[in-house]
Amino acid sequence: MSLRLGAIVDALGGALEGASREAQVHAIAPLQTAGSDALSFLSNPRYQSQLAASQAACVIVGPAMREAALARGACIVAADPYVYFARVTQLWAREHRHEDDQAGIHPSAVVHALAQVHPTARIGPLCVVERGAVIGAHTQLKSRVTVGEHCQLGERCIVHPGVVIGADGFGFAHEAGQWVKIEQLGAVRIGDDVEIGANTCIDRGALGDTVIEDGVKLDNLIQIAHNVHIGRHTAMAGCSAVAGSTKIGAHCTIAGAASIIGHLELADNVHISTNTVVTHSISRPGQYTGVFPMDDNARWEKNAATLRQLHKLRERIKALEQTRKDG
Repeated sequence: MSLRLGAIVDALGGALEGASREAQVHAIAPLQTAGSDALSFLSNPRYQSQLAASQAACVIVGPAMREAALARGACIVAADPYVYFARVTQLWAREHRHEDDQAGIHPSAVVHALAQVHPTARIGPLCVVERGAVIGAHTQLKSRVTVGEHCQLGERCIVHPGVVIGADGFGFAHEAGQWVKIEQLGAVRIGDDVEIGANTCIDRGALGDTVIEDGVKLDNLIQIAHNVHIGRHTAMAGCSAVAGSTKIGAHCTIAGAASIIGHLELADNVHISTNTVVTHSISRPGQYTGVFPMDDNARWEKNAATLRQLHKLRERIKALEQTRKDG
């Protein structure tokens, strides 16, 4: 497995310096571990010290790091080294794709006769595609993916192992101490260029559809409840969860283990920090955080106990302030 440096810059642009176009790399690796046959990258100036010590055959750098890179050896100068590195990984994957990765339906997959699977799509081992489901062009379902009835995936999506799209949403009515099931009659509609991580679940809508717009990126182990709507190019990290009927805007980021309760709306360009619980709608772009810091357990318990008294303390302070005004 190898790529010529000249082929890389021909495909992706950038300026190759300090090496022949015919030189080849046989791996892509981090600066610290790259061998003399590997291509690496430097995107954060804080790691410049690793550049000088790296054994990499060639390093992708930005214009500001060009001189330092050339002092060490060969480099490819690109405007955004991290994005360039990402596109190199895509090029590498295309050039070295295995025959098993080509379009088609794996013999062990179960695809309903009334499902629509584009000829360029790939349905992996042990997948299930149910009645009326639609799988768009160049979309890949890895192993053990389930796509429920009438759910739709657009073009160029990547769905990783164990994902369930279109299971019933959690809908029940309470009657005399018992739960009465609300049939989930909607579906899931997923746009183009969406990637869904392993074992993530996206529930079908109760009446209308659950909607994931173009370019959304979902990590592993995420729960998306019924009738959620996620705007284009929003990204969510692992173990985050969104309760039913919440609408998340475009270009948002939801960090790991964050939770968003139901029936809320988040504006475009909202960024939620890790472990934050979002309990009200957010109408303005920005970074939002609500994390109680870790501490020694004894101190944490004291602080938590104090936190529970904040409302009473607030009322006492207001009363004291009023007394001073009246006096």
